[in-house]
Order: sequence, then C-alpha cells, then structure tokens
Amino acid sequence: MEPESGSSPPRNPSQFSWVNLSRNLVLAYQSFGVVYGDLSTSPLYVYKSTFVGKLQNHHNEDAIFGAFSLIFWTLTLIPLLKYVFIVLSADDNGEGGTFALYSLLCRHAKFSLLPNQQAADEELSAYKYGPSRQGPSSLALKRFLEKHKKLRTALLTVVLLGACMVIGDGVITPAISVLSSVSGLQDAKQKLTNGEVLLLACIILVGLFALQHYGTHRVAFMFAPIVIIWLISIFAIGLYNTIYWNPKIVRAISPHYIIIFFSETGKDGWISLGGILLSITGTEAMFADLGHFSALSIRLAFAFVVYPCLVVQYMGQAAFLSQNISSIPNSFYGSIPDVVFWPVFIIATLAAIVGSQAIITATFSIVKQCHALGCFPRVKVVHTSKHIYGQIYIPEINWILMIITLAIAIGFQDTTLIGNAYGLACMTVMFITTFLMALVLVFVWQRSILVAAAFLLVFGFIEGVYLSSAFMKVPQGGWVSLVLSFIFMVIMYVWHYGTRKKYNFDLHNKVPLRWLLGLGPSLGIVRVPGIGLVYSELATGVPAIFSHFVTNLPAFHTLLVFVCVKSVPVPYVSPEERFLIGRICPRPYRMYRCIIRYGYKDIQRDDGDFENQLIQSIAEFIQMEAVEPTLSSSDSASFDGRMAVISTRSFQSSSCLIVSEQEDFGASNSMQSSKSLTLQSLRSSYDNESPQMRRRSVRFQLPPNPGMDPSVREELLDLIHAKEAGVAYIMGHSYVKARRSSSFLKKLVIDIGYSFLRKNCRGPAVALNIPHISLIEVGMTYYV
Repeated sequence: MEPESGSSPPRNPSQFSWVNLSRNLVLAYQSFGVVYGDLSTSPLYVYKSTFVGKLQNHHNEDAIFGAFSLIFWTLTLIPLLKYVFIVLSADDNGEGGTFALYSLLCRHAKFSLLPNQQAADEELSAYKYGPSRQGPSSLALKRFLEKHKKLRTALLTVVLLGACMVIGDGVITPAISVLSSVSGLQDAKQKLTNGEVLLLACIILVGLFALQHYGTHRVAFMFAPIVIIWLISIFAIGLYNTIYWNPKIVRAISPHYIIIFFSETGKDGWISLGGILLSITGTEAMFADLGHFSALSIRLAFAFVVYPCLVVQYMGQAAFLSQNISSIPNSFYGSIPDVVFWPVFIIATLAAIVGSQAIITATFSIVKQCHALGCFPRVKVVHTSKHIYGQIYIPEINWILMIITLAIAIGFQDTTLIGNAYGLACMTVMFITTFLMALVLVFVWQRSILVAAAFLLVFGFIEGVYLSSAFMKVPQGGWVSLVLSFIFMVIMYVWHYGTRKKYNFDLHNKVPLRWLLGLGPSLGIVRVPGIGLVYSELATGVPAIFSHFVTNLPAFHTLLVFVCVKSVPVPYVSPEERFLIGRICPRPYRMYRCIIRYGYKDIQRDDGDFENQLIQSIAEFIQMEAVEPTLSSSDSASFDGRMAVISTRSFQSSSCLIVSEQEDFGASNSMQSSKSLTLQSLRSSYDNESPQMRRRSVRFQLPPNPGMDPSVREELLDLIHAKEAGVAYIMGHSYVKARRSSSFLKKLVIDIGYSFLRKNCRGPAVALNIPHISLIEVGMTYYV
C-alpha cells in the first residue's frame, strides 16, 4: 500500500540514483546504533521468559519447535510486513511515531483539541496535502467524528496512552536489558551472587543516565559498530548451534508447528505468548525514530541485516534447547560456546546499553511532543546537537527515569517479571499504532473503509491475542506498566484540563475592541516611550492582563505588541513562516499582534535575536500593509485578525530598515544619553561588576526614500524610537483556582493537582527565554 499525496514527500527521479543510495546506506549504518539496539538484544531473554510458569510442564522438543515457529512468524508479520512495508510510508513530513499519525489525522480532519488554531495555520507549507477524493462512507465517518467532541477527546486519550507506554518503556528497557546482559556473569566460572550482579547492573544504569546530557550524536558512529558486531555475533552463534545441535529446526518455519504447539499446550501456550512478544520489543522505534533517518535506510537495515540475524539466532537457540532442555532458564548464555563466552558477554552488555540509550532519547522526544500538545508541564529542553535536529535532553525527566529504573531493577531483580511489564507496554503501543494507521488509511491515504477494516482486523487480531496474553501477566509484574502509565496519564490530564480551563477564561474575558476604540489612540492612559510585549496564549483579541495592568498602573508603552507563542499540528515550521504579524485597532493606536508558530518537534532556541527579528517583521508588515488594500481595510470590525506571514529571509534584501551592528563594551547609547543621574550611576556600577561583558547593539535607520508614504514613514520612525527607548516584556503571573460552586473532584484537580504542577514546573518566562531584567509580571487570579 502506498500513500496518497500528502503523507510522504514527493519522490524525485533520482530516488534510486547511486548518490541517493549511498546516502541511504550511510543512514542505514547509523540507524543500527539508534533504532535497533533494543530489538536486537531481545534474544537475551525471550526463551527464558516464554518457558516459565505453567509452560514448565511442557519442556519438550515439540514445544520448543512451536515457540520458534511463533517467534519467526511474529517477526515476519509485525516488524517486516506491518512496519517495514506499510507503516513506514505514513510519515508526517519525514517524521514518524504516534504523534505523527495523530498530526496527519488532525490536518485531514478537524480532530485537533488545541484551542488556538487559526485558518492561517493551514497555509503553512508543511500543512498542505493533496485534494480530497474521499468516498461517501469516508466523509460520513469523518463528519461523525468531527461532530462529537467526546470521540475526538477519546482519540487524543488513545494517543497519550501510547505516549505514556513509551515513557514506561524508557524506564523498563534499561532495567531488563542491562540485567539480562549482566546475568551472564552468574554462569561464568567465577560465579557471582545475585547481589553482586545487581550492584554491577545499578552502576551501569547510573552511568548510562549520567551520560545522557552529552547527547547521542557524539557517540552515534561508535554505537553503530557495537550493534553490527553484536548482530554478526548472534548470527554466527545461531548458525553454529543450528548445524551442531539440531538442523531439523529449519522445519519449524512451517506454521504447522504453531498448531501442534497450541494443541499440546492449550491455555498455557496462550499465556506464554507474553514471552514470545518480547521478540519484537523495540519494533516501534523503527517508526518513532524515522525523523533522524529515512524510510528506505530503515527498511534496508531491517530487511537485509537485522531480520535474518535475529531469525538465525532464535533458530540456533531453539536447536540448542531441543537437545539441552535443562538449559532453558539460561537459554542465551548457555548456547554460547565456551571459547567465545567473554567476547560475547562484553558485546552483549554494550549492546544493551546502546538499546537503553535509544529508548531514553525517544522518551525525551515524546515528552517534548506532549508539551507541544498542551498535555505536559513545561520542562527544560536542551538541544544537544548542532547538526542533528531533534536530539534533545531533558534533565528533570532523565533523573526521574533513573530513580524509577533503579527502583524496578532492585525491586524485582528478575528479568522475567520485568519482561511481563515490558511486553505489555510495547504491545499496547503497537496496538495503538495499528488503530491510528487504520484511520490514516481512510482519511489520509483515502482508501476505502473496507481496506482499513481489513488492516485493522488482521493486525489488530494478531496484536490483540498477544495483548490479552500480556494482560494475564499483570499480577506477575505487568502491573508496573499500568501504574507508570496511570501516573503519567493523570499528570497529562490534570495539566491539559487546567490549561484549557485557563485558556477558556482568557477567551471569555477578553478586552472588548469597541471599548478600546472608544478610548482613542491614547487609550485614556499615559503612553511612555518604549515597546511593550504583552505575552498571552490568545491568538485573537486583547487579553485580560492588559486591562488589569492599566487599571492598577494607568501608563503603557507607545508601541504595544501582543505576542502569542503557540504550537501547530506539523512537525516543523520553517523560519520563513514562523512570524505572523497583524494590527489591532487603527494605525494611530500603534498596537500590533505577533503570533510565533512552532511545530511539535521544533525547539525554541535562545538565539538572543528575537527583539530585532520582531522589529524587522513589524516594519515589513507596515510597508506591506501600505501597498495591499486587503490589509488596510477601514472596516473597524476587521481591526483584529488581519494577519500576514513575514518571511525572515527577506530582511537582508528588504529596504524598509537599514540595520547596523556594533559590539559595545561600555554602557548602551540609551543609558549614556540618559539625563537621570540615578540611571547613570546604576549603569556604571553594573559595568564595574562585569567589565568583560560584550554586548551586541543593533541600530535601525530609515533608508532615504523620498517616495515613501508620510504616514508609513512616521509609523516606522515611531517604531525605531520605541526600540531605542527599550523593550519590556509583560506577562501574567496567574493563580488558577476552582470556583466555590465547583465539585469536589474539580477542586481536587485544579486547586491541588494543577497548582502543584504549575509551582514545580519551569516558569513561562524561563521557558520562553524572556530576559529577567526586562520582565514585568502582572498578578491574575483565574476562577475557572
């Protein structure tokens, strides 16, 4: 199945050229270190986790042959057929994962619950998609889902559940991978106790999380050879065991052995599927990490290297176990010839670390995307690579994950119990991907509902059987995934609920435009020199904090800009389309609106140039407005909402303002020319404390243009003078409380849950990189 237009970038004629192929081969090489570390280390614990519990009564050759047949067909149907051939085509401008599927759906139908979306967002280049050719049944389903808000909320809940399970993976994967690899020491000649093995595993885990702030890009080329050597090693060992112990295992590729397995084991065999599914844990990473590579590179790596190596390894283990039934509790290390034990042990430990590293990085990305959807508290996001966009590190999440991972490793000390939790989390994510993919088939690829239903039935049934088996192991460790997901879901729900209630309060308490127009250009207050940037979540209207400010302090800046920083349902917004500039009220009021748009994978960088970009954008808008009649309409009802995209690339060639830059070691010009002795003394004391500080000052000037409209020239001069007078950032310092008439549950969520999260997350001023010295906070109490 190939996607219709809109879900994948168009293929150019050189798609399969040598240059393109060599690029994809390099990406395929790099993908081993990031994508396949988790999936390739599964042989460490699959057979051990399968033949536990009641299946201990069926330790015989037929059961082992059946288990291998199940593993082979599971690897073939889910990672190879579903992901490599179908799901990898459903990218969102090159990005993958559950959020990419949700983003695609939100753009092709009105499923999004982000409150501040505008029609202008649909004009983004990354937003566009092909013409709709949906059939009547698809359109009816689309209208039905769009009409019922509860169904759209349920869809978001499903996506967030998948996100919570991935975060749970970020805790469980390091614990099971490192414990499984280190457990080989117990089988060495110098036997170690459980406590000593656990101590070594904990030291490795602490070191793993402590190194996260360096970013995976620094060791990407080192990680790839580790996984490749590991895959070659397990392939060679698997081939050796197959030939040496039992070549008849090749017959078990036939699904006939699956029938024999279930006819002999019955219900016990069904429960054992919770161990079989561990063979495909980490499969979701192929899709989730698509943004760092390409679909072709991931397909090449899996189909030609990972898949055959894993199949041969599982085949070899089964051949060994069929002749050594007693070695089932130690299936992997028992099947390794003594000659190569230590090299394989070392490379297994390194591969486990690589696999853990990849899922931790993916967890950071998921948390960032949840925040973009308004479903996670603000956290510090550190960009760790100048070359690989999207490589991030979140300190708070990193240390929380480390504490929980150590607690799981120390608390369980048994990879089988941890594996039960691991399998449940991974299969839930896969099942959610299948459900979302069925919707993508209908609404994005515009296939018939029958095709989508067939996809959902086939893969949903297979994964549903595995999921039901995983749920049977909830008492034996599976509850860990459910508890972790529940905790993160509660955090996301409380934050999302409180944020929406706060936004709705702002929306219903906007300052009436007629009231502003009636006050005249002075707004009935003193207009002092400078620029006032009023931050708000509102994309339209004047926020209540503005009236709250002028009520208590009847003075404001001569030039007002209402700034809204918001997320849009695309992975990235290009810098040329980031700024959306408009005007509020007629020209003499000198009031503007600036909307800054980011995608769900964009990172807000602190480049220190925001003020200058904003001034240039407003100047560009003023000149554009003078020549475009649609922007300069005199209709007072349209004085809020007329927005224009201002490209930052046009600043170099634009003639609206002349920009001059200089590095200033001393006081700024505005402070030097100040007549206030107090300000001058404050400035000199500041310079004495930091004499080495180098500041870059940017000056704007009007070009000599005799043909410029006098009113435009006057407005541009006012803009330049206001910038030279200084910029102040005005932001609401809000206290959100539930109304007295609210229910007990609502008071619990808002007054305790949401308030706790707001107090313990990063402040909005810090998250938006607002300079503290220029910040003015306005106290506001929201009764929601």
